[in-house]
Amino acid sequence: MPKKILKGVVVSDKPNKTITVLVERKYSHPVLKKVIKVQKKYNAHDENNKFKNGDKVSIIESKPFSKNKKFQVVENSK
Repeated sequence: MPKKILKGVVVSDKPNKTITVLVERKYSHPVLKKVIKVQKKYNAHDENNKFKNGDKVSIIESKPFSKNKKFQVVENSK
C-alpha cells in the first residue's frame, strides 16, 4: 500500500525536532452537494529543525516516532 503524502502549512515549530502541519482538504457533501473545507493538524518529524512557521511543506507517512508523530517532512513545497 502506498504511503500518504500530504501538503500543508507549518503552524508550530516549538517542540524540538517536531513541527505541526495544518492540512486542508475540500470535498463535496454527498447529500447537500456543498463543497466543505476540513482542516486537520499533523505532527511531523523535522530532524534538523529546518522549517519555521508559515513554510509550505510536504509530509509523508512513516514509522511512528512517538505517540502522535507518524509523519516525516519530505521537502519544502512551493
